[in-house]
Amino acid sequence: MKALIETIVTSLVDYPEDISVTEREEETKIVYHLKVHEDDVGKVIGKNGRIAKAIRTVVYAAKTDENKRIYLDIM
Repeated sequence: MKALIETIVTSLVDYPEDISVTEREEETKIVYHLKVHEDDVGKVIGKNGRIAKAIRTVVYAAKTDENKRIYLDIM
């Protein structure tokens, strides 16, 4: 899942070397924290959050068979 997030975001940003995705697994959920260069935050979020919503939709659709919710935080 981390590779999927990195692949999607890499094509959107100007500084792909600054992309960092960390995973935190809890009892009922898996949280992915996405960090990008400060100049790229707007590109990842998009106007009115449209791009962020689209990225989250793809990540949620690609989730594994585990019974855990998946969350994506953009920092």
